[in-house]
Amino acid sequence: MYALSLLDKSPISSGESAISALSNTVNLAKRAEELGYRRFWVAEHHGGTELASSAPEVLVSWILANTSSIRVGSGGVMLQHYSPFKVAEVFNLLSSLAPGRVDLGVGKTPGGLPKATAALQAYRAAKPDFVEQLSDLTAFLDNSAMAKVGEALAFSGPRPPVTADRFLLGASPDSARLAAAHGWNFVFAGHLNGDPGNLQLSLDTFRKQSGGKSAILALAAYASENAAHAAVQISELKIFKVFLDNGQSVSLGRRDQAEEFARQAGAKEYCIEERKPSVLHGTPESIHEELARLSKAHGIEEFILEPPAVSADERLASIELLARRPLSAAA
Repeated sequence: MYALSLLDKSPISSGESAISALSNTVNLAKRAEELGYRRFWVAEHHGGTELASSAPEVLVSWILANTSSIRVGSGGVMLQHYSPFKVAEVFNLLSSLAPGRVDLGVGKTPGGLPKATAALQAYRAAKPDFVEQLSDLTAFLDNSAMAKVGEALAFSGPRPPVTADRFLLGASPDSARLAAAHGWNFVFAGHLNGDPGNLQLSLDTFRKQSGGKSAILALAAYASENAAHAAVQISELKIFKVFLDNGQSVSLGRRDQAEEFARQAGAKEYCIEERKPSVLHGTPESIHEELARLSKAHGIEEFILEPPAVSADERLASIELLARRPLSAAA
């Protein structure tokens, strides 16, 4: 048995505006609610022109106002840029506006180009330690009435009747271990790292460290009535992985973006590899067969599916096809 949820990054198609892309995301969330998806998440990306969602908490609030029952959240807030106290305030406020419907997902990566990262962190004296940030954020969320900051007590209110559910996004055993240590749910980013061995080890680590809890698996997925059509759509998608001379590597949607990332990072030498993204695709029946296999093999009770950057109509059609079966018991 497994449930399905969605992640949308508000892709801006060629000839489209960010306004249209955000409108498409809201429409997708409304339809997802009608179809019975469990949750709808939005992402955080900075400094690029191909994705419209740079402030997930703002988009979350708008989607909450335009829906009535589906859980809505961030997939995720890039915590390294922000004060944990402020993130707790924002999500306590959202949870007070829509009690029982808010998810807080956080990630470790910067989610953008180097200059955007520098601008976001311009007023920090030093780069924050993610583990310390997650610990502080957990404390603020757990003790929203009074949380300690140094020697002072601060109120990270309002105090919601139900706090946001918490999810740590990652793709390694270390992330799984960190999530379990702080009492957070763990979402394995299978759409970013599909290595089977790493997946197995990460999921096993979380289950063992959390006392038996099941992680959520995030995947990119695209369904069509015609398997050949799905294959053609996916064949046109590309990612460009840039390897910098300092050992850093980042995947981006276009070659010129990969080159710009290297330039902004000040790399003297770099190389770029063109790759095919990992997208589960085919008919809805074949996709559910694979989800059922993964669910059985790894004890997965919920999948978060990301429609790839195809047209808005294609993304909508895909989630409708995958919802043919009752989503609370899709297997």
